[in-house]
Amino acid sequence: MNPNTLYSAPLDGATWYKSSYTASNDQCVEIAELSTLPAVAIRDSKNTNLPASRVSATGWAAFVTALKAGTLVTA
Repeated sequence: MNPNTLYSAPLDGATWYKSSYTASNDQCVEIAELSTLPAVAIRDSKNTNLPASRVSATGWAAFVTALKAGTLVTA
């Protein structure tokens, strides 16, 4: 998906969901589905004024699948 398309989609009125793995030290993220695209926005729950990262729904699904399977490769 074109990054210009992802980042031009509005987030006004987005419903943000906090991770179910929220730690007691508030180290967590929130996600919101973009209403105009098959994509999600991701933000730091402690710094909600910062710009949200955005990724296609396919990319997000691949990330979550790898995370759950324990196969997420990090640099």
